[in-house]
Amino acid sequence: MIFKLKSPVKDYIWGGTKLRDEYGKKSDSEIIAESWELSCHHDGLSIIDGMDIPLVEYLANHPEAMGENCRKFDDFPILIKLIDARDNLSVQVHPNEKYALEHEGEHGKTEMWYVIDCEPDSSIIYGFKDKITKKDFKQAIENNTLLDKLNVVPVHKGDVFMIKAGTLHAIGKGCLIAEIQQSSNVTYRVYDYNRGRELHIDKALDVTKRTSMPFPIQKYKKYADLYIHHYQLGRCKYFKVYEEAIYGDGVWHKNENSFTHVLILDGEGKIWSHYDEHFNDNRDFKKGDSFFITAGSKWYIHGNCSIIYTVI
Repeated sequence: MIFKLKSPVKDYIWGGTKLRDEYGKKSDSEIIAESWELSCHHDGLSIIDGMDIPLVEYLANHPEAMGENCRKFDDFPILIKLIDARDNLSVQVHPNEKYALEHEGEHGKTEMWYVIDCEPDSSIIYGFKDKITKKDFKQAIENNTLLDKLNVVPVHKGDVFMIKAGTLHAIGKGCLIAEIQQSSNVTYRVYDYNRGRELHIDKALDVTKRTSMPFPIQKYKKYADLYIHHYQLGRCKYFKVYEEAIYGDGVWHKNENSFTHVLILDGEGKIWSHYDEHFNDNRDFKKGDSFFITAGSKWYIHGNCSIIYTVI
């Protein structure tokens, strides 16, 4: 079965207007910083279009829709966002699973960024330039010299970054990003460009990995023909993410052991789902649409489009 999702949005101060103007997201606020495309987190729940119930409510009554791979997690494991950074995000870090459960009562946060688009001079902060002691890290925060210690990486359309828990990071202005992450909303800010928001220095000192970071991941082309280009973007113990560029006919996909989330990055077309011999479903889609496909369902796309899809 296939469900179109309605996405809750966030109006954080650094956000822009692209998610409204280009992706059709709706909000009463002037800016939309994030749309939570797949979320069972209590801070913003995805709603099943046409049924007007939260996805988490449907899954509570139909746990088989998540698939066998989700049984190893206590809660729905991932959260997927679109992020429009008109301004720099704070320099921040997320705790690992153990620390987050002990101190915050929710899960840790490892995430993956896929750069959908960016301005020519856009960059991100990705860990430290060099290994640093905890004492020097703290002094850099107190002396307002932290930015001098950080690894600033120019970004390009199509770049992929795996941001493991404990990695100090920040999305720079001008970036439009798809973020696939653990289902968590725990963030410790250490620097916020003097915008007056709360900082979380002591906890950040506890959890930050103070080493230099590797280069961004290069997406891996798995196959290509006249009609479809398929890439593996990234994988970890929480999720696996793929990109497809489709020119006409796609290919049938099926995952017996996991749900699939499909996010339309560009273009338009039609998506089909075939659950069993008695059930077929199809939906028209456009840029910015988001779909949850239950475990065991076959799905197929026809159109001219770019998508990313995520499984467990």
